[in-house]
Amino acid sequence: MTTHEPDKVEKFMNNLNHPLKEEIEAVRNIIKSTNSEFTEKIKWNAPSYSIQNKDRITFNLHGKGFFRLIFHCGVKVKEGSNEDQLFVDTTGLLDWVSPDRAIIKFTNKSDVIRNEEKLREIIAKWLKVTV
Repeated sequence: MTTHEPDKVEKFMNNLNHPLKEEIEAVRNIIKSTNSEFTEKIKWNAPSYSIQNKDRITFNLHGKGFFRLIFHCGVKVKEGSNEDQLFVDTTGLLDWVSPDRAIIKFTNKSDVIRNEEKLREIIAKWLKVTV
């Protein structure tokens, strides 16, 4: 990641016009504080998080009244992935769209507050099986 990426993210966030901007910022802070190795950049026109140059979590800000976090293994399907999900989600937050891609949808501030610890757990599990 270039040294300019954090500036691009801050500029993007400063200019973001989204009804859930405060909630998006809260989730950004949760993600960044969960693992100090994360680097942040803009991908798919939203903040995205990588470890060792491997994209793992990206916001999806398209939609009315909600935003999503996409947990992924980059663009391509992870080698060796099969019909099974990468891990068992005991939190109930993940919506698996493929064995190596899942989504969490947030609709309001109480969603973010109520699920902070579950989100941290999911991030840790995701990184354990994908990095």
